[in-house]
Amino acid sequence: MATVDVAANLERVRESLAAACAASGRPADTVRLVAVTKRVPLALVCAAVRAGQLDLGENRLHEALPRQDELRAALGEVAAAVRWHFVGHLQRNKANKAAGTFSLIHGVHAAELAVRLDRRAGALGTVQPVLLQVNITREPQKDGLAPEQLVDVACAVAQLGQLELRGLMAMAREDAPEPELRRTFAAVRELRDQAAVACGLPLPDLSLGMSDDYPAAIREGATLVRIGTAIFGERD
Repeated sequence: MATVDVAANLERVRESLAAACAASGRPADTVRLVAVTKRVPLALVCAAVRAGQLDLGENRLHEALPRQDELRAALGEVAAAVRWHFVGHLQRNKANKAAGTFSLIHGVHAAELAVRLDRRAGALGTVQPVLLQVNITREPQKDGLAPEQLVDVACAVAQLGQLELRGLMAMAREDAPEPELRRTFAAVRELRDQAAVACGLPLPDLSLGMSDDYPAAIREGATLVRIGTAIFGERD
């Protein structure tokens, strides 16, 4: 991994994102790239930030918090511009450590977790932006609300004063063919639209797509794509 050219990889990914947007008739700036830095050496994360990648994602809280400190120590004031995203499973008992620490928490997978985040954000005097995670493929090994629960939970979360509900997050089935990917991501978009009407909120964000399937996600409306391997190479 030490020989990975992060800047070149980022350029290729950005070009691919722009091409996918163009193919969908969307401006390139409607999709934000979140570089997932899980188990990536600090030097490569620094290289990404120096190349202008300011949205970074971590999926393990016990690694994410030290990583934030490491980046501040390595980059100084430059690190202040970084927007940290939490993109993994967040246990309910860790909500206090996550609230107020991330620009966006992507994986709120239960109403109780939302309540705990809201309570902690209130104690901190801040508003925490969140996405609700939906298990759109109904796979037992994945987190997320069942699709039939989503609208009711979204409306309940929308009433919490210290959370800003911005949309949905989901994952497609691994190695799914292109037609299935498109159907999966379209189903999430349609569910978001239903929730937006029911809650009376715009819910502008859809966190969909990773290194292997982000072009299909963009074609179906993703506003955030979570990419690690295509930028940093395979993890050790």
